[in-house]
Amino acid sequence: MTVHLEYEGDWYLGEDFGALANQVAEQVLQMEKCPYPAQINLVLTSNEEIQRINLEFRDINAPTDVLSFPMIPFSVPSDYSVIKGDPSFLDLDTEELLLGDIMISVPKVQQQAAEYGHSIRREFSFLVAHSVLHLLGYDHMIEEEANVMEEKQEAALAALSITR
Repeated sequence: MTVHLEYEGDWYLGEDFGALANQVAEQVLQMEKCPYPAQINLVLTSNEEIQRINLEFRDINAPTDVLSFPMIPFSVPSDYSVIKGDPSFLDLDTEELLLGDIMISVPKVQQQAAEYGHSIRREFSFLVAHSVLHLLGYDHMIEEEANVMEEKQEAALAALSITR
């Protein structure tokens, strides 16, 4: 598992968030039985930048906590058969699966951690787990899908002892 971390700003939240993101993403991929080593690009950014990207790609003119940009068109979540025989989903140098990009607003992480009464570490980990599930084709547009995602997020975090 490789997480390419980019900081758009001088963000320090008291922990190695690249290593934490890697750990959380690896746990989700293990639980989802991903048969490939994988790669994710993760950008930690400001409310202003995530709002700009949210407007550009989702036509929503407001900051959000996290955005996910999957590279693989899963029609069924975690159905890796869509990848077989298509080398365009792999990094040619590392042979890792290119899952996609994640953007997280650092100010939103801080704000939501305070609002929900848990640590920045827990909020950040939750957003990474949530996004990795999106990269694997999960969504939460209807209640049933939302419940599935919530259960999977909580199971991944519990396995890592990252609690509220």
